[in-house]
Amino acid sequence: MAGTAGAVPPVGYAANVPAAPVASPGAYWLVSSDGGIFTFGGVPFAGSAGGQHLSAPVIGMAATPDGLGYWIYTRAGAVYTFGDATYHGALTGLPPAARPSAPVIGFAPTPDGGGYWIATANGGIYTFGDAQFFGSRAGQKDYAPIASMAVTSDGGGYWLAGADGALYTFGDAPFLGGANTHRLTSPIIKIAADPAGGGYWMVAADGGVFTFGAAPFLGSTGGLKLNKPIVDMAPTADGAGYWMVASDGGIFTFGDAAYRGSTGGKKLNASIVGIAVGHTSDPYTPGATGFDISWPQCGGALPSGGAFTVVGVNDGKAFTHNPCFASEVASVGPTLSVYMNLDAPPAGSSEGLTGPAGACTGNNTGCIAYNYGYNAAMDSVGTAAAAGVTAGMWWLDIETANTWDSNQFNNSRTIQGALDALTQAGAVAGIYSTPHQFGIIAGSYAPATPLWVATGSVQATAVDYCSPDHAFAGGTPWLTQFQSGGVPYDQDYACPVT
Repeated sequence: MAGTAGAVPPVGYAANVPAAPVASPGAYWLVSSDGGIFTFGGVPFAGSAGGQHLSAPVIGMAATPDGLGYWIYTRAGAVYTFGDATYHGALTGLPPAARPSAPVIGFAPTPDGGGYWIATANGGIYTFGDAQFFGSRAGQKDYAPIASMAVTSDGGGYWLAGADGALYTFGDAPFLGGANTHRLTSPIIKIAADPAGGGYWMVAADGGVFTFGAAPFLGSTGGLKLNKPIVDMAPTADGAGYWMVASDGGIFTFGDAAYRGSTGGKKLNASIVGIAVGHTSDPYTPGATGFDISWPQCGGALPSGGAFTVVGVNDGKAFTHNPCFASEVASVGPTLSVYMNLDAPPAGSSEGLTGPAGACTGNNTGCIAYNYGYNAAMDSVGTAAAAGVTAGMWWLDIETANTWDSNQFNNSRTIQGALDALTQAGAVAGIYSTPHQFGIIAGSYAPATPLWVATGSVQATAVDYCSPDHAFAGGTPWLTQFQSGGVPYDQDYACPVT
């Protein structure tokens, strides 16, 4: 964080306003064989093994139960943890005589994340943490090597799938059929349990999908000519969709799985080997359109039918209040975000003299700027709370139309103060602006927040502005704003890629 003393506000300074849960329209990580991690859709980047010297290639990854961290694992059984993933051991840590002779093919965490299973190509099962052993295929004669494993929703059993589609069950995992009864044109590379319960999918390298039990068939790439083979598949949280990923990082979506971007068409240092679904802080469904309204719409027509609405809490400047905020909020659908206007401390104002940066004395303009931004955001949070609003997503409106300091450092302190206040209040905080305006106001300051990019143009331009080419301040476009003839308020487009 840029700035001087007081950049970390004390706990308890923010008003006690809980943020509403943020919806999760689907987001994911991809991992490459060199341990590189690629994030899409707002999942956190918690680190990677890229750049480390690995004794064996990475072959996959798994997300923690809350979707805020991940494990990656190698063919030799090494395990690397990131985010809130916990290390419980690895095959590489076993005595040499106890290590498997067959390569690792699968890894699955327990439902509480307190342990995991590691499976090998000869059907061996190794348990770590609170993972229980329910049996294995080690020592059995199989017609094809084991290719994948999946765990039941209660962690009381698991399936092993052979490359030929044969299925083996352990613990409370039910046998509902195998793909070996079908004529396969490519080997099975994945088995995945249906999160809704009662079934599982098997996926072949050509993208053919085989369903068993209650797992729904939602499409496949089996009839398509692929540039590269499918290497992994992951279901959505409700089991009503799934993603498949090819070794070049191309993403194929089915059912309610949202496309959030891919590495397809990019030059990679190593092939993609896995996908894992995480928790996103981006509440907007990719490709959806919505509206933003505020005080200019007081007494006028209000939008309807949009997938989301962003409502302004101010009357155009910090420490002012939109007189129609409560009624405008009441008119919108369930997906609500809030934005607040921000500006520099006016000459002689008292709003920045005290706050998390301390009591500002003399000509300590950086201190005043930070306190002013922080206090302005908390004033807006309080206004929203008084109207019964606890939105999980807040935007800072940063425009040259508002009054800013000629000192870009001071402006960056004001913005950072407001971002810190919103984050401490439990919200995800982003910035609304344009690259040109933000550069004038804050220079090279790069808080790396979500971005809402104004276009002043039509929807086609808004779609184009989701590109990283139109990003600024180190951030990622989540929304872009556009206008349509005859519509008396701004419209917004939810970016499908990160």
